[in-house]
Amino acid sequence: MAYGLKQISPLDLKPSTAIGVKIPFDAENVFSSVYTTKDQIKYNIINYLLTDPRERVFNPTFGAGLRARLFEQIDQQTFDDIKQSIRTQMENQFPQIEITTLDIIGSPDYNSINIKFSYRLLRSNENDSVILTIQNM
Repeated sequence: MAYGLKQISPLDLKPSTAIGVKIPFDAENVFSSVYTTKDQIKYNIINYLLTDPRERVFNPTFGAGLRARLFEQIDQQTFDDIKQSIRTQMENQFPQIEITTLDIIGSPDYNSINIKFSYRLLRSNENDSVILTIQNM
């Protein structure tokens, strides 16, 4: 009989060693540390979704490019395109996760898109979720 064993990253075995930084940065500490790989993967996903392609100098293909979608007509076709784009990009950039649910809600009056998705970490079988609002200021 097969068991769903939880694999623990070696980085998580040292609770006092920081792995990365939290997003968004706050004014008090500027950089707050993250101590688990689960949290760091979540912040990496948020960073990826909020970055546009060609925004990073030495990595021009990094970024989901969601802000460009704000200037398109917000309808079901746009939502389907965004969903497909996010699923494809997450499979390519984050092979260690599996998206379980993905919902996109648009608000044409405020020119914003709300993205809500849940995912599972494949190695540890832990679940987490991300909720983002992309809007044109």
